[in-house]
Amino acid sequence: MNFFESQDRVRKNTTLLIVLFVLAVIALIIMTNVLVMIVFGFIDSNQLRDGQTLIRQMDWQTFAAVGAGVSVVVLAGSLYKIMALSGGGKVVAESLGGQLIPQNAQDPNQRKLLNVVEEMAIASGTPAPPVYLLANEPGINAFAAGFSPRDAVIGVTRGAIEHLSREQLQGVIAHEFSHIFNGDMRLNIRLMGALNGILILGILGYYLLYSTSLSGRRRGNDKSGAALLGLAVGLMIIGFAGTFFGGLIKATVSRQREYLADASAVQFTRNPNGIAGALKRIGGLESGSKIENPGAPEVSHAFFAQGISGFMQMLSATHPPLAKRILRIDPAWDGKFDSSDRPDAAPDAKQAAEAKSTTRKADARKMGAYAAGAGVAGVMTAMDQIGNPKQEAVDYARSLLSELSAVIKEAAREPYGARAIIYAMALDRGQEVRAGQLQQLQNHADADVHALTLELMPQMDDLDSKFRLPLIDIAIPALKQLSLSQYKLFKGNLNALIEMDSRVDLMEWSLQKIVFNHLDGQFFKLAPMRVRYSDTAQLDKEIELVLSMMAHAGAQDLSGAQDAFAAAIDALDSGGLSLLAQDQIRIADLDLALEKLEKLNPLAKSKLLKACVASIWRDQKMTAVELELFRAFAGVLDCPMPPGMV
Repeated sequence: MNFFESQDRVRKNTTLLIVLFVLAVIALIIMTNVLVMIVFGFIDSNQLRDGQTLIRQMDWQTFAAVGAGVSVVVLAGSLYKIMALSGGGKVVAESLGGQLIPQNAQDPNQRKLLNVVEEMAIASGTPAPPVYLLANEPGINAFAAGFSPRDAVIGVTRGAIEHLSREQLQGVIAHEFSHIFNGDMRLNIRLMGALNGILILGILGYYLLYSTSLSGRRRGNDKSGAALLGLAVGLMIIGFAGTFFGGLIKATVSRQREYLADASAVQFTRNPNGIAGALKRIGGLESGSKIENPGAPEVSHAFFAQGISGFMQMLSATHPPLAKRILRIDPAWDGKFDSSDRPDAAPDAKQAAEAKSTTRKADARKMGAYAAGAGVAGVMTAMDQIGNPKQEAVDYARSLLSELSAVIKEAAREPYGARAIIYAMALDRGQEVRAGQLQQLQNHADADVHALTLELMPQMDDLDSKFRLPLIDIAIPALKQLSLSQYKLFKGNLNALIEMDSRVDLMEWSLQKIVFNHLDGQFFKLAPMRVRYSDTAQLDKEIELVLSMMAHAGAQDLSGAQDAFAAAIDALDSGGLSLLAQDQIRIADLDLALEKLEKLNPLAKSKLLKACVASIWRDQKMTAVELELFRAFAGVLDCPMPPGMV
């Protein structure tokens, strides 16, 4: 199952969630009505003999009113929770006591974690998500939270970074990246919203019981007080039933996804010992994978391993048993968990020693494949790496990081340097235009950022184009740490730098699109993306514009553009589209087209991206402009593109 099929499956799981939610609400409506009818005398409990007697005594007008009331309360509770979580993954992480780990952290365990996340992110073709440390949690666990890769965060417990080796930590992080790319995070947040609505009746029962007991002490007991007390106790009992229903829903939706994420992690790292070793460590650790925070139960389905315990969790566990997960990964396992005191540090030293040799080997493999003429068919197969990259991509990411200047790399990991790096990428090569751009920064940017831009400018001018995209990926997490006013200033300055030469070339447009695509959702409330188009044929004009832009970007002449466009149309398997002339393509129209294309369903997005790849590979060459343009297209469509895939 590839990235696009997984995304489509999540849409179907959302439908299942809605069905289960509706069934749970119906059950709550029936139970609440029976409670109300008995407590307030509509039904004589002494005369109840069977279901038919209950139905005959039921006051259906009251039943309808109570049903409507329960529905409103449950829906309001769900919507309230979803709105509270609209801030994205950081809201979930902070609710569990997570603290953001700065990109330039010096603690060895935190640095190890950030390095693993950064490698995985670059290998996946997406900016590294912010990482939160649950410092008060001694158990081994982790989670990914957010609505999309743009606002995703990863949370990791202190126990995980203290008790797992780098190899094991890599397996856990690969598992969480699988959840990010498969759309599981969005489903998790919807689950949290739905379950809050189901549990709200029990919460109301608690507050009603509390207020009734207070008023009863003031006024003395009477019949109405006794009825309210009975209603409160009954609602609390129904709340327990809601907890049971919620557990069943979480288990139904969650358990199989954990097996899939484990399998993806093995495929990602090509190292079953990593994730299997982490699971064995959990089984051998006294605190296991337990999360102590009071907010853990509502997030339990998002954890790497079972985070809470108790009778209800035994009946409806959100995760398969550890032993079953380990045996699926390591069929030869002897059944013994790992209870050693410290993680094995050898893999860390080994990877550090091999970093430079990996660089040459990865580059040689990559360039050798191109020289052998892998062609479009090979690249189409590589499309399966979107959202599910292979170990070669991790090796290539590690090689890029080892080659990148330490000064530039460290600058990109903190907010001042990250702004300077992006500004430097937007500087024009012409001295006259550049002088105006630097004046803009001197007048309007933070003084320290301006000075750092001047300092980094010579190295950035000499930067190989292969580092541009990874460097953007490194800088974006640091840029997410800006305040709203700082981000507005940064965005205004970047736009001004790009517009300074009175034209926007494709490299500049791609830089804008990639950076703002990942940052705007962090600082502004954006409407959630909803699928509106199921077939590429519904957006012929928009696709014609995108494919024309791609064809012209890599062509030396009109004939080359026509050949590239024809290859794209063949891959798309769509007729009636024509190559637009370059003077017919406007950046503003391209922005509008991408806004619509973002609303394609996942399988239709796959077809469009394959058409773009076919266009790029028509001449068996790939330019830096084509690569960055394709990355911008893929990013807008929420489809991460691993480096070296095209």
